[in-house]
Amino acid sequence: MQPSKAQTFDARLKSLLGQVYPDQNAAELGAQVVDAFWPDTAHPRKRGRVPSNNLWSEKDALVITYGNSILDGAHKPLDLLHDFLLRRLKGVVNGVHILPFFPFTSDDGFAVTDFQSVNPQLGDWADINRIGGDFHLMSDLVLNHVSSQGTWFNAYRQGQSPYDAFFFEASPDDDLSDVVRPRTTPLLQEVETANGPKHVWCTFSHDQIDLDFSNPEVLLEFLRIIRLHVDNGVRIIRLDAVAFLWKEVGTPSIHLPQTHAIVKLMRLLCDYATETIILLTETNVPKTENLSYFGNRDEAHAIYNFPLPPLILHAVMSGSAAYLRRWQSGMPPAQMGCAYLNFTASHDGIGMRPAEGILPAEEQARMIDTIKQVGGLVSMRALPDGREAPYEINTTYYEATAQTFAGKDDHHFDRFVCSQTIPMSLEGIPAFYIHSLLATPNDHEQVERRGMKRGINRHRWDYPTLNALLDDPSTPQARVLKALSDRLRIRTRQPAFHPNATQFTIPLEDRVFGVWRQSLDRYQSIFALHNVSDQFVEVPHLSMNLIDDEAWVDLLSGDVVDMSTDTVTLAPYQCRWISNRS
Repeated sequence: MQPSKAQTFDARLKSLLGQVYPDQNAAELGAQVVDAFWPDTAHPRKRGRVPSNNLWSEKDALVITYGNSILDGAHKPLDLLHDFLLRRLKGVVNGVHILPFFPFTSDDGFAVTDFQSVNPQLGDWADINRIGGDFHLMSDLVLNHVSSQGTWFNAYRQGQSPYDAFFFEASPDDDLSDVVRPRTTPLLQEVETANGPKHVWCTFSHDQIDLDFSNPEVLLEFLRIIRLHVDNGVRIIRLDAVAFLWKEVGTPSIHLPQTHAIVKLMRLLCDYATETIILLTETNVPKTENLSYFGNRDEAHAIYNFPLPPLILHAVMSGSAAYLRRWQSGMPPAQMGCAYLNFTASHDGIGMRPAEGILPAEEQARMIDTIKQVGGLVSMRALPDGREAPYEINTTYYEATAQTFAGKDDHHFDRFVCSQTIPMSLEGIPAFYIHSLLATPNDHEQVERRGMKRGINRHRWDYPTLNALLDDPSTPQARVLKALSDRLRIRTRQPAFHPNATQFTIPLEDRVFGVWRQSLDRYQSIFALHNVSDQFVEVPHLSMNLIDDEAWVDLLSGDVVDMSTDTVTLAPYQCRWISNRS
């Protein structure tokens, strides 16, 4: 590195390490950090990347999937996934998030036993590399906790160094009343160790033991794991449950300053990596807390837009986009070098915490009642006062849109497609859970067999059966995949859908959610309109400020907008992308 740049990097690294580990020698620890992230002959860039909007484009879209969402009993699941991606999604999405593909004991991969290996039931690193050669690959850094049956925790119980200091301990006598929990299970678990009984911290479950990042050896180990991912083709690192990373007795133990400093440290290393690495934080929390992980353009490159799933669902259930529009109007544009990840569904449920302060309790209750009518479930979380509150709705998004607050109707398909078109239209990068693309029904058998509510949204398709359904154009699976694929292909050609292109929320009547997008060079404008109701709606031209001497066309239908009339008509749940450039 050039001296001035080296000093800048070194100074920033030492500063961050000083914030996290004030009792450590920052220079010595900094050298260990560099060795962990750039081992052997690897080396950093001479200059760090500066925040820009060149890390992504309108061509970017992701599919979220487990490594074994598709099976046939004969081939490796990762091979089947690769075949499905090439056969069905090439040119539709260019990225894939493969949920934890390591050996595990519970929570479908999020209780990792070995971070160095690919789960042999899925495949191996060569399979991961092949997928990474054809698609931008995202992996999970499950860094808050590990499996209670894994190598690290077994070594902890036996008192083996360095793992005997890897896990966070507390006392049942400590005041833990302020701790924020996403679960209702007891926070502490007593375990026998070679050093006597210990009480270990378990944010999520007693099979997921929280790590102690106040020990710098834990940080160094995860930097080596990031390097392993990157060397095997991963380019997007998802920091799972990162908000809970740093714990302190007597505090909420969420979003603590040391957590933010560790994310900044990881961002610094990524900015100096020769590979282009994007950090994505998974923080399923209310708006202000979630936005804090952008930092000052020095933390996450991208954050999940967590309020979208419940707000979009409420809009299409109620026939009113009032709450969605009000929230979106108050959302700041992502800073330069940052982007939102827009989604409606993931492997987890539809989180209700991000709707706090946006959707009134009575509206949330209406959603939950409707979900239960279509066979969905609800998971609860513990409040500090001992009460419980809804944490997430468990259902596939396709089934969630089966009916409205008014009951069942004939608009299920159009309503669902509308719900998936909204995240395509918004500022940010769209991501789609595989079971949304495939119109997967709720899997109650998985819930019963596995004793886990989230199993309802984690169906495993038999590949021959799935292909037969997708080859039959009359099935919901074929219809939904074609409709969403067609729209995503159109989207890739529109500069106004760049993740950082200008966005303005249009103040339309409640039945229509609309945004205006303009390309970075101001050449293209798109008025994205989404009718979230079961009624025909007329949208006045004046409300969209359509320029008279421009030719406007609906990119989705190909229809030219008739400027001799005063309105644009939207059929029930119809979406229009009205643009001056086709």
